[in-house]
Amino acid sequence: MIDKDFIPSAYINDVKEGKVSYKSPSNIALVKYWGKKENQLPQNPSISFTLDACATTTNISFKKLETPSNDFSFDLWFEGKSKEDFKPKIKTFLSRVEVYLPFLKNYFFKIETSNSFPHSSGIASSASGMSALALCLMDLEKQLNPEIENDFFVKKASFLARLGSGSACRSIEGDIVQWGNHTNTKGSSDLYGVKYPYEVHDNFKKYHDTILLVDKGQKQVSSTVGHNLMYDHPFAEQRFNQAHENLNQLISVFKSGDLKEFIKIIESEALTLHAMMMTSLPYFILMKPNTLEIINKIWEFREKTNSNVCFTLDAGANVHVLYPEKEKDIVFQFIKDELIVFCENQQYICDRIGFGARKL
Repeated sequence: MIDKDFIPSAYINDVKEGKVSYKSPSNIALVKYWGKKENQLPQNPSISFTLDACATTTNISFKKLETPSNDFSFDLWFEGKSKEDFKPKIKTFLSRVEVYLPFLKNYFFKIETSNSFPHSSGIASSASGMSALALCLMDLEKQLNPEIENDFFVKKASFLARLGSGSACRSIEGDIVQWGNHTNTKGSSDLYGVKYPYEVHDNFKKYHDTILLVDKGQKQVSSTVGHNLMYDHPFAEQRFNQAHENLNQLISVFKSGDLKEFIKIIESEALTLHAMMMTSLPYFILMKPNTLEIINKIWEFREKTNSNVCFTLDAGANVHVLYPEKEKDIVFQFIKDELIVFCENQQYICDRIGFGARKL
């Protein structure tokens, strides 16, 4: 598909008012997306576990205006309070998607949103938030045109979510979602995420992710700035090639259930992401001393016990501790005994693989 396929023709129905609600999860990338082209298109493909507990719930009440507005007409409420400082980001998103949702200026929207996890806790709230918003707007479009089929609905919701936040396109479905053109992945696209199309061993079912909140403060460098620094990065091409090769390797790893090879790829990806930050101009470091303490403790525990616990990182200091279902008891005890001491206020979030967004 191309982007013009998502521009609708005339709508069938006239919808005056209504309300729609979706709950959409965050996700954690295994192969990282870092660097983007125009229109939120990725420089390299990525793949992620869809989470379950870490999610955003968004309710949209809408009412048709007597005459279309010259601008977007909406109020935004976050955690039960009016949130004016969030509105510019939503307005930017609506501007990007207006050509694909031409009804937007015909309605007044009340957008109410809340997270199941603390704001600024290092969980990708932009992924869960933008995907939930995109799904609500797609639901209204489906009311305007009931002939929209489910496969198209999912693709377009992912396409729209991407225009709000790149990683949001991976939060529509689960349990493993790939985004970005990749020669060896059937149906892959830069425009939207796709449910991973190949065989996945039982070892990777019900995978756990315990998120250790090392630093809940605002990041010193935004992800948008970080992505832009890849334009002139001296190692950009090597990094993009590495992502493609790691996705090739994961096809056989997911099929065979080889946890040792999985660990090598996932931890290498996490460290490469931060290496790109440390070697850009300007350069920056988002890991904290306690991030490194946790990584070293995980390596020591794995060496001592032959466990299959591993870590990954997003563009921040917090650590995602990944481990298979069959090791949940021993690894979680290790986390409580040795790792949460390195968390801010000893805070952590227990999560596991989930299966995507759902309508409420």
